[in-house]
Amino acid sequence: MEPVLLQTPRLELSVLGEGDAEAIVAAGQDPAVQRYTSVPSPFTRAGADELIAASQAGWRDGDRLSWAVREAGVPVGVVGLYRVDGKGSGELGYWLGASARGRGLLTEAARAVVDWGFAPTGAALERMEWHAAVGNAASARVAQTLGFRFEGVRRRALITKEGRRDGWAAALLPSDDRTPQRWPVV
Repeated sequence: MEPVLLQTPRLELSVLGEGDAEAIVAAGQDPAVQRYTSVPSPFTRAGADELIAASQAGWRDGDRLSWAVREAGVPVGVVGLYRVDGKGSGELGYWLGASARGRGLLTEAARAVVDWGFAPTGAALERMEWHAAVGNAASARVAQTLGFRFEGVRRRALITKEGRRDGWAAALLPSDDRTPQRWPVV
């Protein structure tokens, strides 16, 4: 699959490239990014190079469709559809560096990816999942705002740098209204 450019009022979402490594390393230094995502800790240039290569390979293979979230042309985070199975399912994932938080940028970027993911001219997904470690309230707020429906706690389902952790699970279908949700656990 060829990479797709997505644009929002404030952001450009485009495939990660070699020129993005230093900005991605800088954004990924935030302890919350390293705690709640799969980026290596410490997050070095080598880790950024691996992330960029995986992103490019994911577009070629069609199973990992990720974008750099660019504000004024500078990458401030990553958003993507992961585990795209070719049968209509994928998982929304995202992270944003600390300097870009608190202004709704991640919700704006993720909404563009959700819209494209469900579009017949996009990934044409029939189900989009979201997973996060229990306690990652910031990620949960974005998923709630996007309208994801809480499905439960998956006990010791997430393998993190800290070992196995319980994880929240939620999903969104194209037929769901996208009104913000309130979940019992966040």
